[in-house]
Amino acid sequence: MGSRMSITLNARLRPLDRGARYEIPLQEILGVSMPGSRVTGAGTLLSAEREPLVSDIDLDVDGDAPEALELVTAALEAAGAPKGSRVRLGESGPVPFGVTEGLAVYLNGTDLPGEVYASSDIDELIAALSGALGNEGDMQSWWKGPRETALYLYGPSAARMAELIADVLARFPLAQRCRVVPLELTLPSKS
Repeated sequence: MGSRMSITLNARLRPLDRGARYEIPLQEILGVSMPGSRVTGAGTLLSAEREPLVSDIDLDVDGDAPEALELVTAALEAAGAPKGSRVRLGESGPVPFGVTEGLAVYLNGTDLPGEVYASSDIDELIAALSGALGNEGDMQSWWKGPRETALYLYGPSAARMAELIADVLARFPLAQRCRVVPLELTLPSKS
């Protein structure tokens, strides 16, 4: 007998990033371990400025429900699911899960000198951030808003990631006047 499973990832992800990092690998694991189980839908809650806030994934699982719950949460945590995520199996209460903390770097997109924007390459900044983080975190997604571009970093400790990237942000002109914001460990309200 099948069960419905609803997952809310406390992750700021563009739909393509959500699919590549979480949905596709989850579907592959389900296909091998629980044939007949499948991802049935997904979505992203956006702010008024269209910034991603949380991501949802819906599943139909075929097989033992507690085993499915354990398999799904383990797979999502292995992919870097943030703390504060939750899963609901059928009508049961939500089960919290997650292993990473989030840190957003908001790059100022309007107030720097024009030559900074003209001569800077965001990919170089992202590569330098990645190099500074090493095994302590990685960028799961990004967002380009009307005044800022956000880079969403996730790792075991938001505080440690902030320490590791401080020198990079100080060195790159494109990071002038940026904001570094730890992401909430609890889910925002969907109301």
